[in-house]
Amino acid sequence: MLAQSEQPHDRRVAFIGDSLVAGVGDPTGMGWVGRVVAASFGLGLPLTAYNLGVRRETSEQVAARWRSETEPRLLPDTDARVVLSFGANDTTIENGQLRVSPERSCAALATILQDAASLARPVLMIGPAPVDDPEQNARIRSLTGAFADVCEQAGVAFVSVVEPLLASRVWMTQVAADDGAHPAVEGYEVLSDLVIAAGWADWLRGE
Repeated sequence: MLAQSEQPHDRRVAFIGDSLVAGVGDPTGMGWVGRVVAASFGLGLPLTAYNLGVRRETSEQVAARWRSETEPRLLPDTDARVVLSFGANDTTIENGQLRVSPERSCAALATILQDAASLARPVLMIGPAPVDDPEQNARIRSLTGAFADVCEQAGVAFVSVVEPLLASRVWMTQVAADDGAHPAVEGYEVLSDLVIAAGWADWLRGE
């Protein structure tokens, strides 16, 4: 039996958000989250990952459930961290209006970040990804900027992915070929590479 000082590092990460967190459209079942987790092991940073992605959820819906779903998983005395990724669903039009206004989206994100800070949970926010709709992508761009401001004010790391994904032929082609919002294997590989390149290992180490 290991002595107390020899216990393996108990690193836990909850990934919370919408269908892209869940990896919808990826026949391998990995999505970008699975690929980032696999890369973490390859970097010598093993972790226990909890995928809490739910299709079609908005920022407000994520805000309503994040704490109750993470509390039984991110236990005290563990290196417990939270990765957020949502926003595109807020920008969709339903019944002639936005599902969630930018002001309400930012308020939901700010509430999560405040709660996480009170629990001493380090947070990484991944911005919303583009879809196969130029008008919606303009709204996603705008929301990305607003989310970046909220994260900066809270001292939380933010990874913007909308511009590099708009410039990615793989992402945009696969999204258009599927349902207009979700890529396949190669698209998720592009997204996971962006997250890793943005300083994933340093964030995971707490640097």
